[in-house]
Amino acid sequence: MVNLHILVIPYPAQGHVIPLMELSKCLAKYGFRITFVITEYYHQLIKNTSKGNIGDQIQLVSVPDGIQSSEDKNKPGKSSEAILRVMPGKVEELIEEINSSGSDKISCILADQSFGWALEIAEKRGIRRAAFCPAAAAQLVLGFSIPKLIEDGIIDEHGTPKQKQIVQISPTMPAMYPANFVWACLGNKEAQKNIFGLMVRNNKSAKLTDWLLCNSTYDLEPGAFNLAPQVLPIGPLLASNRQEDSVGNFWPEDPTCLAWLDQQPPESVIYVAFGSFTVFDPAQFQELALGLERCNKPFLWVIRSDIRKGTNDAFLKEFQDRVGTRGKVVDWAPQQKVLAHPSVACFVSHCGWNSTMEGVSNGILFLCWPYFADQFLNQSYICDIWKIGLGFDKDEIGRIMQGEIKNKVEQLLSNGEFKARALDLKKMVINSVNEGGSSYQNFKKFVEWMKE
Repeated sequence: MVNLHILVIPYPAQGHVIPLMELSKCLAKYGFRITFVITEYYHQLIKNTSKGNIGDQIQLVSVPDGIQSSEDKNKPGKSSEAILRVMPGKVEELIEEINSSGSDKISCILADQSFGWALEIAEKRGIRRAAFCPAAAAQLVLGFSIPKLIEDGIIDEHGTPKQKQIVQISPTMPAMYPANFVWACLGNKEAQKNIFGLMVRNNKSAKLTDWLLCNSTYDLEPGAFNLAPQVLPIGPLLASNRQEDSVGNFWPEDPTCLAWLDQQPPESVIYVAFGSFTVFDPAQFQELALGLERCNKPFLWVIRSDIRKGTNDAFLKEFQDRVGTRGKVVDWAPQQKVLAHPSVACFVSHCGWNSTMEGVSNGILFLCWPYFADQFLNQSYICDIWKIGLGFDKDEIGRIMQGEIKNKVEQLLSNGEFKARALDLKKMVINSVNEGGSSYQNFKKFVEWMKE
């Protein structure tokens, strides 16, 4: 019998790779053979951190991404431009190689929704195709709304905001300032032009797909799914749903933080983590540290080695000496396990969608510190729609001060209504992925279609 062979193509960033790897693991359980395409730079990182957890059904294959320096990898505009120039040709060569090798031919391409070119390749070659969005459905709806936003004079044809007032696409969707649209908050015009152009192209490519899947649930985003019924939620995609470890991290996780959490009282710990892109200037970094110190609560703080650049090592050492065992600092944490731990009280987060889904699935409260891209939209969901978190107010030079951090932690943890809502959301999203739930049913329909 011929094994059905799926080519999975994530965008090469941590928040895209992890959910698509999780989806691949779920598909492998149904007997599908997976070729998971990752760029050369990240290929070795994943192999180093996964330690055999990927499984026999999933093969990691690397292709060049055209990015010249490691610094450019953290610049969305530059990285997207380079990827678009180099990756499509390399992926097409890979498909040709697999299909002419005598092994199982590619029966379906499952691509990151931001890689519309992969769907174009699949259509050209007569291969079945599915797209996966690792972000909120509202982010897709925002992209689909670009022609209307231009027509209404909210943005120009290059995506530049022309108005400053808040925009709300639907009454049950997050309200957004145009300056915070995913393409408009990247810090420079070249990046904006590249990302906006890519989104316009992806809107056309999305029409080529047989399935448009999303790492979300109907309950979390009813307004977005009403506006885009072609988008089918299959989330939240979490390793804990399979009672297994998360796979696809770029950095090795420090498991010692779990033993440290075991020593802390229930719902006492402030967990602080900002994903794989966020960087701070030294002054803001110090304010965050001093804010955590002033909270006088246990905290677990993930400080990537590249976040520390420019930070005074002496300051960090003195800070750690002062807080002692009340604070635990790690380079990278097994985040899904941390957020499931009963000692965690709240999550100071950049509001990436993966982190948001992981927090919501565990009934966690949020303190929102968005950095760029879709994180502002996700903050609006957390604070304004679901009401399970608070944002920080900045001072006149755009800095979040230590007193503000202390005040918001106290405000969040002293109001039981936040926790009650968070536990209600947890119940809803868990039900969605359990047998019979809406996300479960959508995933099963997708599997059945693949086997037709």
